Amino acid sequence: MVKKESKNVARLRRHKRVRKTISGTEEMPRLNVFRSNKEIYAQVIDDVKGVTLVSSSSKMLKINGSNVEGASLVGKDIAEKCKSKKIKKVVFDRGGYLYHGRVAALADAARENGLEF
Repeated sequence: MVKKESKNVARLRRHKRVRKTISGTEEMPRLNVFRSNKEIYAQVIDDVKGVTLVSSSSKMLKINGSNVEGASLVGKDIAEKCKSKKIKKVVFDRGGYLYHGRVAALADAARENGLEF
C-alpha cells in the first residue's frame, strides 16, 4: 500500500522545484505569496541580500475572512507599498499554490495597481 503525501508536502515540493529557477534581485525582487486557511500573506524579497523589502497580509489589514476580495486588497496594498519604495518590476513566486482563486486575485490586483511581472 502506497502512502499518499499530504497537500502541504506536495506544495513544498513544487515550491522547492520552482525556487531553483526563480530568485529576486535588487532590480527585480521576488513577490512571494503564502496562503493559509485563514489569512493570505505577500512579501517582496531581495534574495541576494536576504531582506524583505515590503510585506502585507490580510492580518495586517484586519480583513475578516479568507476570500478573493481580501486577497485583492492585499495585492493592492503590496503594489502601493512597492510604488512608495520605487519598485516597479517583480518576479512572481506563487509558493507552489495553483494560480487560481486567492493567489490569482492577489496577482491581478497587484498588476492593476502598477506592479509588472
